Amino acid sequence: MSQDQTKQFRWPIRIYYEDTDAGGIVYHSNYLNYFERARTEMLRSIGVSQEMLLQQQLGFVVRHMDIDFLQGAKLDQQLTVLTHISQLKRASLDFCQEIVNLDGRVLCKAMVKVACIHTAKMRPQAIPSFMITELS
Repeated sequence: MSQDQTKQFRWPIRIYYEDTDAGGIVYHSNYLNYFERARTEMLRSIGVSQEMLLQQQLGFVVRHMDIDFLQGAKLDQQLTVLTHISQLKRASLDFCQEIVNLDGRVLCKAMVKVACIHTAKMRPQAIPSFMITELS
């Protein structure tokens, strides 16, 4: 990731039995969960909870994702999800995310476009200005 380290969010994870297939390798869809949790925790780190957003009838939905599975993660591994915002628009965010092992080797990476919506209308909504300030 070519990003200023001060803007990169790091979220540690461990691989549990429930995350793996019969061979002890992480099942592919679980990487999506790890990326989602890291994005949620990144928002929480700036004081934004999903509950708070829902009370304001705001939500973030994944609009598009490109994902590259490079190497399988295994049972009991300690990993880190690295997340940074590559583009911030009025009603959307583009995230670059990587899952790396303790040696820094990238196991999986994704580019995720997330749209801000009004949850009742299911229409695009501007990202609140305080969030833009915190995320810029």
